[in-house]
Amino acid sequence: MANNQVNSGTLPGVDPGVRYMTLALREAEAAAAEGEVPCGAVIVLNGRIIGRAHNQVETLRDPTAHAEILAITQAAAAVGDWRLEGADIYVTKEPCPMCAGAMVLARLRKLIFGVRDPIRGGAVSVFPIVAHPPSPHRLEIQEGILEAECRALLQEFFRQRRRDEA
Repeated sequence: MANNQVNSGTLPGVDPGVRYMTLALREAEAAAAEGEVPCGAVIVLNGRIIGRAHNQVETLRDPTAHAEILAITQAAAAVGDWRLEGADIYVTKEPCPMCAGAMVLARLRKLIFGVRDPIRGGAVSVFPIVAHPPSPHRLEIQEGILEAECRALLQEFFRQRRRDEA
């Protein structure tokens, strides 16, 4: 996971939400370059990046190696606790149910994602896991940051994959 180093990721003069989503997009681009579904995640606590990752399912031959899971694991190691209270996660694509459940269990404060996943979305589109009313912990949700860029990256990846399979 050489590309997953934790750092401050500063882009001066840029809105923090856009800055962190831009870094998540960079992670997603790295995933695409490796033949992975282009999804990237960045976790921020008190203005400091404590986890960042991209999908590595094919690379690691692990169905749980989603960007969000890897970033959560990295963030927990960085703070020395599985409870990531007060931390926000920026993800290029709405998380799947597995990742959404992990976010709830990690007690993240807020989920910020770029584009919805109308087939497997675990936040708002299909399964509203992160804000499920009976749950003892719910995340705030913000969507649509750099939506066009996130959508374009996914569309181009799958367009190319279909061309390669033809």
